[in-house]
Amino acid sequence: MWILYAVGSSFFAGITAILAKCGIQKTDSDVATAVRTIVVLLFSWLMVFVTGTMSGIKDISGMTLLFLVLSGLATGASWLCYFHALQKGDINKVVPIEKSSTILTILLALIFLHEGLSWAKAGCVCLIGIGTMMMITRKETTDETTAKDGSWLIYAVLSAVFASLTAILGKIGISGIDSSLGTAIRTTVVLAMAWLMVFMKGKQHEVGKIEKKELLFIGLSGIATGASWLCYYRALQEGPASVVVPIDKLSILVTIAFSWIVFHEKLTQKAAVGVVLITLGTVIMTMV
Repeated sequence: MWILYAVGSSFFAGITAILAKCGIQKTDSDVATAVRTIVVLLFSWLMVFVTGTMSGIKDISGMTLLFLVLSGLATGASWLCYFHALQKGDINKVVPIEKSSTILTILLALIFLHEGLSWAKAGCVCLIGIGTMMMITRKETTDETTAKDGSWLIYAVLSAVFASLTAILGKIGISGIDSSLGTAIRTTVVLAMAWLMVFMKGKQHEVGKIEKKELLFIGLSGIATGASWLCYYRALQEGPASVVVPIDKLSILVTIAFSWIVFHEKLTQKAAVGVVLITLGTVIMTMV
């Protein structure tokens, strides 16, 4: 069942990127992140009450709570970087970099979770790495803004680093507790962090300026994220992080398909080969 949950996480995560991109055309990325986290929080705690796992909160140990909080902080940092990168760069460039967190996650799982790294899995990591590099190679562009502002790359890389830390810390944090409850607790931490960033940067007055259309997309992206998280952490609880994470990162296929339909962002031949390598490496990894 954990494979099905991982696939569900991948699908909803792919939709999240598209909905979020639609919601930050004019809205500041930090403000959008803070607003959508409210939706994710409501969604997460609703699932806790629906599944009747609220009573398990009294059984959470101090160590488990610590790792859940650390995971939430890493998630918040990843989100802030990710949506800032999405606002400045093309989805087809930002998403592959963020998904490259798979490689770092596998290495961290090897070190901290002792999940092991076979030669076959190492080969898959190489395929994913090569595919990612092929997708993020700079392409010719006439867009002056994109050409001048390369900060999206830094934010995308930071997003990948924090995303990998999120997976490892989250894996440790949900050991012994219900995954829905763990997700809700983590989301509470993310919410606090996101709004703290908004107030620290003095952007709170921009919340009331969000257009209704963009607010709708931000809300929908929050719902998609909530669904993705619930599936993701259920899969992490039952399956190995070194396999769950790569499956989740296949959301890149969903994102690329919708970015072509919605934003008309086309892949170069080189990038298309990169997608094939990433997909091949991920699929093989689930079988070794």
